[in-house]
Amino acid sequence: DLMESFIEFTAKNGKEITRLRVAAVKEQLTRSLFPIAWKLDRSQRTDITFMGYESGYKTSEVSGLPRLYYDRSKPFERKIPFYNYYTDTLSVQKPLAYIIPQGWWKVIERLQANSVLMRRLTRDSTIEVEAYKITSYQSIPQPFEGHHINREVQVAKSIRKVTFRKGDYYIPLNQRANRFLMEVLEPNTEDSYFTWNFFDPILGQKEGFSDYVFEETAAEYLKKNPELKTRLEDRRAIDSSFAKSARAQLGFVYKNSPYFEPDYMQYPVFRVVR
Repeated sequence: DLMESFIEFTAKNGKEITRLRVAAVKEQLTRSLFPIAWKLDRSQRTDITFMGYESGYKTSEVSGLPRLYYDRSKPFERKIPFYNYYTDTLSVQKPLAYIIPQGWWKVIERLQANSVLMRRLTRDSTIEVEAYKITSYQSIPQPFEGHHINREVQVAKSIRKVTFRKGDYYIPLNQRANRFLMEVLEPNTEDSYFTWNFFDPILGQKEGFSDYVFEETAAEYLKKNPELKTRLEDRRAIDSSFAKSARAQLGFVYKNSPYFEPDYMQYPVFRVVR
C-alpha cells in the first residue's frame, strides 16, 4: 500500500519533483555554508489525523501477566501533534576540495560508487590544508548494521602543510555531489564515514616510548621548551596522582613533543581552503 501511494504521488507530481531536484542541485553547487547537525524544533507543529485502535490489557497466555493488545472492534480517529521541523545547530564552511590518501580505499570505493568526481595527484605534492584532529568521541557499545557507531565527535582544526603522494585523491567541491561529500567526509556529521567507523585505525596509538630511553630526551626537550616545563609543573601542582607517577609525567612530555605518533587521532581527510 505504501509503495502504491508513492507511485501514485510520483505519477501526479513527477514534473514538480524533477524541477525541485534540479533547483536543489543548483543551490548546492553555489552554497558555501552547509548545516551538518540539527535538533527538533518543538515550537512548531502540524496537527494530523491519526487512525488507530483503542488499546487495553489482557492476561498473557505465555507469561500469565498483563499484556498489551489493540481492540480492532474499537477504531478511532483523532488529531495528534506532528513535529517535523528542525533547526540546524552546526554549520561547516565548504572547502575548495578534499584530499584523501589512496590507502583509504574502502572510503574511496564508496565515493566512486556514488559517482563522485575526483582526480589523482600526478606527483608528490606539498599542499597547505586545513586538518582535523579528533579530540573526543563516544562509541556505542553494541554493533549496528555490522559497524559500531562513533558519536559526539569533537575536533580541533589547524592549518598545516602536508605532503601527499602521487595517486592520492583530490576531490573538488564544485560538483553535484557537494551535499553528499559534506555529509560523509566531515567527521562530526550524523552519517559520516568516521561515524560509521571506516577511519577507526587512527584511533589506536601504535607507538610509544621506553622510560629509560626517553628520560634524557625528555629532560633535554624541557630545557629547550620552558613553556611545556611550566605546563608540566602546573599539572603536578593540581594533580597528586600525576605528581606521583613518573610514567605519567614522561607521557605528558611525550604527547606534547614532536616524538609523539603524528597520525594518532589525525583525521586523514584534509580540506583545501585556499
